[in-house]
Amino acid sequence: MLQVALAQVRLNARRFIAVSLAVLIAVGFLTATLIINSSSKASLTQSVGEAYRNADLLVTSDMYSADAAVLDEDTAALVRDTPGVDGVYAARQAFVTFGEDRDSNFAQLGNTSDYAGLFPVEVLQGTLPAADNEVAVDKDTAERHELAEGSVLPLTAFIDDPTGEQHTAELTVTALVSPSKDPRALGTPQLYSTSATVAGFAEPESGFRSIQVAVAEGAAVEDVRAALQQDVSGMEGVYVRTAQEQTDEMVASMTGGDDILTTILLAFAAVALLVCALVVSNTFSVLVAQRTRELALLRCIGAARSQIRRSVIVEALIVGIVASVAGVLAAVALVGGIIAYLKNIPESGFATLAVSPLSVVAGLGVGIALTVLASLVPARAATAVAPLAALRPADDVRAGTRRGRVRLGIGMVLLAGGAALLAFGAVKGNLLIALPGGMLSFVGVLMCATLFVPSLVRTVGRIAAPLGVPGKLAALNAVRNPQRTSATSSALLIGVTLVTMMMTGAATVRTSLDDVLAAEYPVDVSIDGPTDESPFTSADAEAARAVQGVQEAVLVPTAGMTETEYGPDGVYALDPADAAKVLQDSTLALEAGVILMPQGTTEKTLTVQGASKTVELKVVVSRSSQLRPLISTSTAETLGGMPAAAAEDMYPPQPQLWLSVVDGLNTNELMDLRTDLAAAVDVDDYAVSGSAIERGAFEQVINVLLMVVTGLLGVAVVIALVGVANTLSLSVLERTRESSLLRALGLTRGQLRGMLALEAVLIAGVAALMGSILGSLYGWLGAESALGSFTTVALSLPWLQLLAVLAVALLAGLAASVLPARRAARLSPVAGLAAD
Repeated sequence: MLQVALAQVRLNARRFIAVSLAVLIAVGFLTATLIINSSSKASLTQSVGEAYRNADLLVTSDMYSADAAVLDEDTAALVRDTPGVDGVYAARQAFVTFGEDRDSNFAQLGNTSDYAGLFPVEVLQGTLPAADNEVAVDKDTAERHELAEGSVLPLTAFIDDPTGEQHTAELTVTALVSPSKDPRALGTPQLYSTSATVAGFAEPESGFRSIQVAVAEGAAVEDVRAALQQDVSGMEGVYVRTAQEQTDEMVASMTGGDDILTTILLAFAAVALLVCALVVSNTFSVLVAQRTRELALLRCIGAARSQIRRSVIVEALIVGIVASVAGVLAAVALVGGIIAYLKNIPESGFATLAVSPLSVVAGLGVGIALTVLASLVPARAATAVAPLAALRPADDVRAGTRRGRVRLGIGMVLLAGGAALLAFGAVKGNLLIALPGGMLSFVGVLMCATLFVPSLVRTVGRIAAPLGVPGKLAALNAVRNPQRTSATSSALLIGVTLVTMMMTGAATVRTSLDDVLAAEYPVDVSIDGPTDESPFTSADAEAARAVQGVQEAVLVPTAGMTETEYGPDGVYALDPADAAKVLQDSTLALEAGVILMPQGTTEKTLTVQGASKTVELKVVVSRSSQLRPLISTSTAETLGGMPAAAAEDMYPPQPQLWLSVVDGLNTNELMDLRTDLAAAVDVDDYAVSGSAIERGAFEQVINVLLMVVTGLLGVAVVIALVGVANTLSLSVLERTRESSLLRALGLTRGQLRGMLALEAVLIAGVAALMGSILGSLYGWLGAESALGSFTTVALSLPWLQLLAVLAVALLAGLAASVLPARRAARLSPVAGLAAD
């Protein structure tokens, strides 16, 4: 029977092309996910581990433990004196700023090493600092700020010293070094100076970040490690690790030990594999039905049921092996191409391709196992062919058969129970309850597909009746085999449902977030004033108003100080007319003797202190939780300005700018508005906030996620469409004599092609229509369960996107019919009637 199976694969290779393509795509998706996982870890290891690449051992302290010992000069001396240690690099880090006023820049300052072999940074130009008034700068920072050898760089400590003063120094640039590849430091200027200089800027109690060790030639690393562990045994939270162990620890701390991205991608890969399994099972079911006479004849000449079963399974095994190998190779090539592209980008030059054995074995194993398992039911059906049943095809599993009734019963229970659980989760606003309910109900829908899909196809098929004989025949042929039609539609139904669910959920979340953000922020945009000696003025308000997309901009000066249950807070003043222009809550009214406070304020009255007077004001609570204490300008005038004590605070309140934006700005325009405003008033982007900015940020995230999810689910949709084309192709082969008879009776080639095209469009259209309805329902209930606990969720249907999905499905179904229809139309009626 092995020879029979091999002969079948060889002689009917074209029938296995589509199913092989489906397996290839699914296996490629799974393998690419696993390769991306291993490559991301390898890339992180290379980038994060760069700081330790020259060290044999490291002595580190647990930075997350308050009880961990500090690595100080005594610890460094202890390590340096350990037998077998050739050199030590006690790495210290400080945070500094350079530049003046609004051009101030945050930077990391590290120390150079007395043991040159352990310093991890490459010198590109000049020489490393030898004196305490010298500094080395990374190349990117030098280019960005136009620094070169000999430039003077004034530095200020980011944190005050114990006396309350900020340490400052002017350093001369002596070298340009390679930028750090550590993703935690990308974009942050990297500076290096002598240990003494860095110590002046660092917190005294912080100690060293790590003590890197170079083992002497001839000494065993493990022996030195044991000696170091003995030396630091009495120091809590201090560890001795190899460079690789320290790198692994850092990567684990960055990822939290969980790879969320891989988990998400694997979930989408599971969807693709499920759809692929439906396609494979459906394909082999059709092939078995087509070979009824052949299998019966094999039984007549002595083939046992087990031999027939094994022959079908062997065919699936061969297809699975070939397609899985191709899928793994395609995945390696795809990820390799992505890594090669990323290597040419400076920010991701550390990208590394790592093809783990697990990714290859898992891809091959899952692909082969999926193909074989999906063929078991068709293989069992093959053994049901009795020798005398050569001309009778095997019965399908329909609702009228015993197996069909059992399947239908289970599906109805899952559908009813899952729907009830989903509705309960939506009402209670609990996603953990709604999620399993949605999954169970959808499985129930798939199991009950044979009950309603053929009826829907038949009903929709009436639309094709005016097209004449081809339209009527297409409607009849589409439901001739209800089991096959249901399986084909189910594969496409999964993908379309999930795509439309994400689209509807995203649209509903956007609408709901608008209400949430409007209640969170008092204005569309607020800009925090710079914490230096150049506060905002009316000129800054004019500059902000001139930015495209801004409707109104007002200056909100500070007026006094108040004490709330959370501590001292600055009070701001605004003219009632200006407040009406920018405040989102039109019910708020600025009146004399009143102070507007954020949501959650419990005080009934508050005392506000000014430079010349202190007043007690009535509290009016706003629905906004981000509103700053606000009084009218007339009340502010009685206070006489800010009290003198406020100016002595480290970060005294500063004037702000409040803005309203024009309606209808899209996501990109909102994000550009943030950058434009920051540039117009000379502040950093993070100083610009508000409901409009947050809405733009959320929509940007939602749009990216929706694009990624739609692309990933598109893999499942492509596989399902391959299944539609495959089912139609096999159906054409199965109906060769019938098609030829229709041709002989007067059906033209064009009418035959039109009939097959309508048949494919009916199957794809019904699946897409059902998927759009189910997906919209799931998306709405999912958003209700996720957001319903803290806001009102209103269904928002993205009609254009839903219509686009339906149109794409119809066009794809039409495209899937091209090759099968062409094959059927090319066969002459005489040759077709003579075919067996």
